[in-house]
Amino acid sequence: MEQGPIGIFDSGYGGLTIFREIKNALPAYDYIYLGDNARVPYGPRSFETVYTYTKECVFELFEMGCNLVVIACNTASAKALRTIQQRDLPPGKKVLGVIRPTTETLNNFTQSGEIGILATLGTVRSDSYKIEINKFHPHVQVYQHACPLWVPLVENNEINTPEAEYIIAQDLRELLSKSANIDALVLACTHYPLLSPVIERYVPNHVRIVAQGPLIASSLTNYLYRHTEIERLCSKNGTMRFFTTDNQRDFQEKAALYFGEEIEASYLKM
Repeated sequence: MEQGPIGIFDSGYGGLTIFREIKNALPAYDYIYLGDNARVPYGPRSFETVYTYTKECVFELFEMGCNLVVIACNTASAKALRTIQQRDLPPGKKVLGVIRPTTETLNNFTQSGEIGILATLGTVRSDSYKIEINKFHPHVQVYQHACPLWVPLVENNEINTPEAEYIIAQDLRELLSKSANIDALVLACTHYPLLSPVIERYVPNHVRIVAQGPLIASSLTNYLYRHTEIERLCSKNGTMRFFTTDNQRDFQEKAALYFGEEIEASYLKM
């Protein structure tokens, strides 16, 4: 097989927060980012729909030469990853998600053994975080709360509005009211780090806020170190390409907020 870039897929812009950390940790590799902005949000959609959309986008990245694809979307990781891994992967291709790398080390962030999960409705309904955390840390108690309005707030650039402040504060109160012992909150959606300044205002000082980006980047670095047969198939020229299924100009304007630098994107019809 020929070498190719590492693919990064998300339902929209949120995966750029993951990509930014991966790029910082592994700058030598080539990357292709694909955001399915035309069909965001994935959170409220059925398992079958999310699986179909995710598979289409992953296979587009395969067609572009990617041998390894990171699904930088919690909903897609929860609803589609395992099925794609078990049923659909062409020989030599690999697909990784974000839930397992996030949960592996969560015990390092809690002293009480009680963790809150903030996620989309689809991720919460899948119970993926509860299942994975129970595998690694069966003593940890998990409390989940769905935040269906948070992704639209981010995607529509309504972060710094009174409405956003009200919605975020209300969701945090609901989750934290489930137990006074929660001392860690996982932002289990790649869009949510953009809301961190607001989240921090409504979370007690003793509660740690855990973003996924650094955890995913560290996990991917370790994965490539352990799987040399995959690492050898990843090209290293330091290049990046960006694709969106929606308007590329809109994508470019908003992407800098998530990725931390200006980018050029191309339109991909799905």
